[in-house]
Amino acid sequence: MSDTIKSEIKFNIELDENRVPEKLSWTAKDGGVEGEEAKAIMLSIWDSKAKESMRIDLWTKDMPVDEMKIFFHQTLVAMSDTFKRATDDEKMADTMKDFCDYFAEKLELTR
Repeated sequence: MSDTIKSEIKFNIELDENRVPEKLSWTAKDGGVEGEEAKAIMLSIWDSKAKESMRIDLWTKDMPVDEMKIFFHQTLVAMSDTFKRATDDEKMADTMKDFCDYFAEKLELTR
């Protein structure tokens, strides 16, 4: 029997009196990250019993809108890369990348 290795990722969220995030930070000691500040977090979790995804989307109230647009674009590009690696469906991954290019063009983002 092989030994399992556990790794932990922690998110800390500081909320204001209305429960709106003011500060976000995360720690992933195995990755060399300790209390790193963030302005936004998107986390998707697959519930295999219910066959549905659950999400946690948080951003601080001082997250600039222009940075949020870039964050979304980069997340969409990363999702298309992950989709390709996870499914080996190159055709759909390319279609997703085409949408990412369209998204960037419409928002006038530069890479």
